[in-house]
Amino acid sequence: MNRIRLLSALLATTAIAGLAGCNRPEVITVPAPAPAPVAVPGPAGAPGPAGTQGNTGAPGFDGSRGEPGKNADGTTIIVVPVPASAASR
Repeated sequence: MNRIRLLSALLATTAIAGLAGCNRPEVITVPAPAPAPVAVPGPAGAPGPAGTQGNTGAPGFDGSRGEPGKNADGTTIIVVPVPASAASR
């Protein structure tokens, strides 16, 4: 008789534990997040005041001026440019 009670108690706890493991989990539905607000531009405002005058730039370099010429010892040399028609021949 002791064995039957022991077997019955063992069978009852196994059945209860087995049924508890078979329970379906509760389904939880998460609500969808609200859509983010979208920025909509409004009408254009009045134009702002004119800006101040900017600074003037730095002055440029004078460039290469070359060397001063030599005295001609009283001789005058005149260089005549070649006409354009003679240069193309």
